[in-house]
Amino acid sequence: MIPADASLPRSEARARRDALIQYLRARGEVEVSALPEVFGVSVETIRRDLRQLESTGRIIRSHGRVAAAESAAFETSQAFRSAYHADEKDRIARAAAACLENAETVFLDEGNQPLLAGRALPTDRDLTIVTTSLPTAIELAERPHTTVIAIGGRVRPTTLGAVDHWATAMLERMEPDLAFIGANGVTDDGWLTTPDPAVAAVKETALAVARRAVFVGSHDKFGHSTFVRFGHVRSLERIITGRELRGTTARRLSSFGPQVDRV
Repeated sequence: MIPADASLPRSEARARRDALIQYLRARGEVEVSALPEVFGVSVETIRRDLRQLESTGRIIRSHGRVAAAESAAFETSQAFRSAYHADEKDRIARAAAACLENAETVFLDEGNQPLLAGRALPTDRDLTIVTTSLPTAIELAERPHTTVIAIGGRVRPTTLGAVDHWATAMLERMEPDLAFIGANGVTDDGWLTTPDPAVAAVKETALAVARRAVFVGSHDKFGHSTFVRFGHVRSLERIITGRELRGTTARRLSSFGPQVDRV
């Protein structure tokens, strides 16, 4: 345990909160009710810590559970992303596939949510999938009526996505009909962000070359920055997220131009 109390100096409270962030980063999502015993403090002290951390965008709370927010120094694992908000992400994927329309070439960004959108695409019509994600390329290459073009480059170990100038140079020569774009964070004023500048460059290129762009991401992506801007929601045709997103946030983002679908 980490002994601490609300009456201790501010420096100790700050140290405890930093330790709490490291604990969450190591374990993923945890029950809030377990934290007082772990850190040896009262329930009210933990609640005060969580309120402070949430106000500065360092954690995400939902239904009695808490997880560390992504930042310039931290990205969640693929295993965590696959399990976190799974039902919401499945709803988003189905809604994304429904906006395919007459697109024949589709860019799928790296990450779990674009992969889910790819899985939801129809297999009874010819599609060409362009992706920077190795897991997405490997999985979708086995589908009928699907041609997969894997973008090359340095492969990031966290997401197995290709980045750097090889990836951007290849993308610059393409013009996909539709791009499904993800982000680690979307700020209150509409900026799409990611922790890694190399990833930001690839995403920025994809936004620039695609004829239509749709953002796909769960509600917890909204309301904070993860360091590097790569685009603004005004460049999107549509934002597809969960119904868990606050209506006020959806209305604010729609004022920039995109249609916001909460599914």
